[in-house]
Amino acid sequence: MKFIYNFFDKLEDKIRGRLSHYPILYAFLGGIGIVIFWRGVWHTADFFSEVIFSFQRNNSIDLGTLPWWDGPLSILIGSILLLSTGLFVFDFIGTQAIITGLKGEKRLEEKTEEEIRTETGMIGEIKEEVEKISHRLTDIEKDLEKKQ
Repeated sequence: MKFIYNFFDKLEDKIRGRLSHYPILYAFLGGIGIVIFWRGVWHTADFFSEVIFSFQRNNSIDLGTLPWWDGPLSILIGSILLLSTGLFVFDFIGTQAIITGLKGEKRLEEKTEEEIRTETGMIGEIKEEVEKISHRLTDIEKDLEKKQ
């Protein structure tokens, strides 16, 4: 199973790498994948509602006229397109949700104003510290140049 996962992960990386040089084509394929995926979801839901309502009307189901495979096939094709371009997780979950989940943080809307101010203050303090270190390194470089 791990071999299959690694194979498709590398394939996705190659496809994404090539498509990233052609952003319009990348966006076009991503849009097609999303539309086909949601079309499949829509048609599958319509199929199941037709099954339920036809069963309630005449206690028998006549599915001869309904293409049962249309919705699931669209979901499959859309999923393959989105997975191969690396857009499946990105579009449906988003990177911010993944990052906060991995870090164990709260979502931004769950944080209180005080928590946000504290984080912003910490970022400002870190920035000041980095600037001090940068100035010290510049001074050290100047001293070293003078000694040579």
